Amino acid sequence: MRYLWWLIRCQWPRALRAGAVATAWMIGLAVRPYLIARAIDDGLRAGDAGALLDWVAAIVASGVVVAYLGITRHRTMTFLREDATARSSQVILHHIARLGAVLPRKVAAGEVATVSGTDVSHTSWSLTMTGPGVGAVLSYATGAVVLWSVDPMLALFVLLGVPVVALVVGPLLNRLQRVDTGYRQELGLLTTRAGDIVSGLRVLAGVGGRDLFARRYADRSQRLLRQGYRVGAITSWVHALTIGIPALFLAAIVWLAARMAAEGQITVGEMVAVYGYVAVLAVPVWFLLEGGFMAVRGIVAARRIIALLRLEPDLVPGARPAPVGPADLHDPHSGLTVAAHGMIGVAAADPADAIALADRLGGYVPSDATWGGLPVTAVDPAQVRARILVADHDSYLFSGALRDVLRLRADVTDAQVAAAIRTASADDVVDSLPGGLDAVVEARGRNLSGGQRQRIRLAQHLLAEPDVLILIDPTSAVDSHTEARIAARLREHRAGRATVVCATSPLLLDRADLVAYLREGRVAAVGTHEELLKTEPGYRALVAREADEPETDAAGMGALR
Repeated sequence: MRYLWWLIRCQWPRALRAGAVATAWMIGLAVRPYLIARAIDDGLRAGDAGALLDWVAAIVASGVVVAYLGITRHRTMTFLREDATARSSQVILHHIARLGAVLPRKVAAGEVATVSGTDVSHTSWSLTMTGPGVGAVLSYATGAVVLWSVDPMLALFVLLGVPVVALVVGPLLNRLQRVDTGYRQELGLLTTRAGDIVSGLRVLAGVGGRDLFARRYADRSQRLLRQGYRVGAITSWVHALTIGIPALFLAAIVWLAARMAAEGQITVGEMVAVYGYVAVLAVPVWFLLEGGFMAVRGIVAARRIIALLRLEPDLVPGARPAPVGPADLHDPHSGLTVAAHGMIGVAAADPADAIALADRLGGYVPSDATWGGLPVTAVDPAQVRARILVADHDSYLFSGALRDVLRLRADVTDAQVAAAIRTASADDVVDSLPGGLDAVVEARGRNLSGGQRQRIRLAQHLLAEPDVLILIDPTSAVDSHTEARIAARLREHRAGRATVVCATSPLLLDRADLVAYLREGRVAAVGTHEELLKTEPGYRALVAREADEPETDAAGMGALR
């Protein structure tokens, strides 16, 4: 509730305006029955044509005013909801960026997607209570006062209507809150599973597991379907009562008013007015019930948003500042030392060892790795992220103009962009796209081939210009000719800074100042590529296997596709 109240406080002038306009609109709806009653009694029954025309003109004028108020109410509420949606999305996005690499370890991607989409929308719609909700309460009270002037019994009957509605619908709303909470959680899990299946579809098809995972997804989907039916059943009753209860009150009050008119207690015009008042009162009753329904869904959604916002990054109590200048990185677990300057290759017999090493050096996992003598995990994480970059070859590519995708910092110049593109041998990628650097890259780089995506990522990582750049298989999707050009240019581009290349490609390792050969997670030997070929049979077999693999031109294959 505090989160919803915060969304209202952030735009309280608009919320006040929404309540005022909605109240005026709903009260304006009740003006016309009064005008119709006067037209019947003062004009039609009295046989006064002039009075009848005057009252008809007043009815038309009130209709115009009410129509304008209705338009204004809808516009104001739309702005209110859109502002709340944008504000929630901004808060979530900033928090996700603050969490960084911690996020995937604490919450599933599907959960984040569900919260950022559906739950944000539900919280925004719950703000209906600030406009039509407030207006419904005030207009309902106004209608009761007007009916009291006609007959106290009718007013009392109307005033008792809202408590009856609350008693009938309230338990349903409480049950909806419980059931909808479970449904939202299950939906997040199913969304995560769908994303995992899509991401690993090629692998699943290769190992024959596609049908197995499809059946598991179908089973989970059926479970969600059954929960959805439970939510739908309660929702249908809420909607049915939202329409049905006001209709019952309308029928009962019209019957009473007709009896009273037949007995001469009220005039025919007043009877028509009573019908109009009660018909109009169905509007605030509907908004009250709908607002309660929206509020319940909004509270459930707000809880899920808050659960995401409560996740905290791995803060380091008493975090120390990073080394002032370039400093050596050392990983006691493997025995590897990365000098502050130069390019070192890491050839691991098990690729998982290289990835684990990169995570330790980058401070992504608890370890004894040090940076300039300081434990990496004890240094301010923001400084570690700014100066040590672990660049996965399959990192996410956001959509947008290629120039913006590459330019992650505002101070990057066109000359730096051109140099990074050249080092990554991505000139032909830029030339092949309509518009060059202004061409739009789709999310995840779907309109690029595997080799093109990898080279764009490499250019992006180079433009970050970290003190230590750790590249994991940066050329696995390109052909040998392109790889040779990248290997020749990478060392020159990164001159004066530390670069770690985790790969088994002899073309890359031959360009490194030193190569560390990892066996069972530990450094078995260190030397130049040529030295290790002569002295280490395991290293020789590892890189020879890489060299013997058939060439693949991922870029060319992607272009043909």
